[in-house]
Amino acid sequence: MTFDYTNRYTSTRLPVFARNVVATSHPLAAQAGLRMLERGGNAVDAAVAGAAVMTICEPVSNGLGSDAFCILWDGQQLHGLNAAGRAPQGWSQSYFRKKYGSDAATPPKRGFDSVTVPGAVAGWAALSRRFGKLPFADLMQPAIEIAERGYLVPVVVRQKWAAATPELQSLPGFAECFLPWGRAPQVGELFRFPAAARGLRAIAESGGDAFYQGEIAQAIVAMSARHGGALTAADFAGFQPEWVTPISQNYRGYALHEIPPSGQGMAALIALGILEQFDMAALPVDGLDSQHVQIEAMKLAFADVYRYVAEPSSMAVTPAQMLDAGYLKSRAKLIDMNRAQDFGAGNPAKGGTIYLTAADESGMMVSFIQSNYMGFGSGCVEPAYGISLQNRGVGFSLQDDSPNVVEPGKRPFHTIIPAFLTKDGQPVMSFGVMGANMQPQGHVQALVRMLDYGQNPQTACDAPRWRFNQGLSINAESTMNAAAVQGLVERGHRTELINDSYQDFGAGQFIWRVGDPTVEGYVAASDARRDGVAAGF
Repeated sequence: MTFDYTNRYTSTRLPVFARNVVATSHPLAAQAGLRMLERGGNAVDAAVAGAAVMTICEPVSNGLGSDAFCILWDGQQLHGLNAAGRAPQGWSQSYFRKKYGSDAATPPKRGFDSVTVPGAVAGWAALSRRFGKLPFADLMQPAIEIAERGYLVPVVVRQKWAAATPELQSLPGFAECFLPWGRAPQVGELFRFPAAARGLRAIAESGGDAFYQGEIAQAIVAMSARHGGALTAADFAGFQPEWVTPISQNYRGYALHEIPPSGQGMAALIALGILEQFDMAALPVDGLDSQHVQIEAMKLAFADVYRYVAEPSSMAVTPAQMLDAGYLKSRAKLIDMNRAQDFGAGNPAKGGTIYLTAADESGMMVSFIQSNYMGFGSGCVEPAYGISLQNRGVGFSLQDDSPNVVEPGKRPFHTIIPAFLTKDGQPVMSFGVMGANMQPQGHVQALVRMLDYGQNPQTACDAPRWRFNQGLSINAESTMNAAAVQGLVERGHRTELINDSYQDFGAGQFIWRVGDPTVEGYVAASDARRDGVAAGF
């Protein structure tokens, strides 16, 4: 691929060229990853160290109580890791209906009844054991140091911190850990998190076991019981992350790989399969027709994903059926180039998140994502060890006919999705975009820009994005081509212009392999929407 390196958009960022690269949304996490690489570690060591730092430096999006997923190229083949937690054994429809009424549609958004078993720490340990080179305890050290000495709160993190405080300040442990001044921090204030340093040290010394079978698990379970939750020691002790085979979709001679359900990566694969039916390169890159057809393809993809995707054992159709070429071609025919539509699901049976990526000169490439889901997750924080717990339980349904109906030990529908691109079975790019249902939309928009229009990774990062919400509603960044925005409105898209890119359009990191990693290395990009950074040597 020959990229166009012309700077078209408002960002003045330049891509980074290096043989060892880390790209994250916080500079201290990128530095932690580079420290591991400089000490002789590999891309997995860099990713795990960076992920641990991100739990401290961006607590609005992730924490030690997060879930995580990873796709990595080990030098020979792709591997997928699902480190999403499962429902407590005490959860059922009747459990929630007794507590919240028979008309409740989902578990609550906040509190202990939104918390499934956190999987990220187990994911870090599994990655380190199987692929890492450095001792696991060494990977935790940068995060421990930062938690103890503190860091200055950046602009975008403070924005979300302040927005979440009114809703979360009364939840267990939140104010104690995250409002040490009795308020959200100001930009540039020093935030220390000694409890998380204590938790990270226990995780480091035990190889992660303290979180699931030791003192951290005991502390979380005791706190859950005090506040009416259902988590038990057996729920934690029984958790294991799962190695999985990524699923893929071909597009323009490349293959996009995603983690299989219950995640929403299927949406990106479906949308690309639909867009494969259109000559995108013939449409102006920022023009109306290109944006319209991508939006309509995403709508079709989400219609099927929200109807069918769940834990594989609960799905009425298979991923292969949803990605069947004939089926996707039939879905593509539903797109009307002259008007927006509100699509329903088809019938395939007929035929708050952080992302980071790292690559090293041996050829290993890691695409990693972890999240507490909605900003600060459940709002519950175990104060002795600084464990900020996710709220993935709200991804379950309490409706009998939903494939995501809550069941003991089941994984909920998941939004966080790492991505990986290959060509002819060889690695090309590890990448991801943050932000709930923006993630597959960001995957699609970035890939179309790179593969159809030849835009380099940094330009594809910087380009204005749209975001489909529901029905005919979309948001568009205020920097989007004005004529295209007006045309979308005229075609029936209910379009709202937004200039708060952090809240609505996610952010991303991209590492593209240029050639032999020992010689040419990689070109990396990181998104300005979340003050991200790509660094290397």
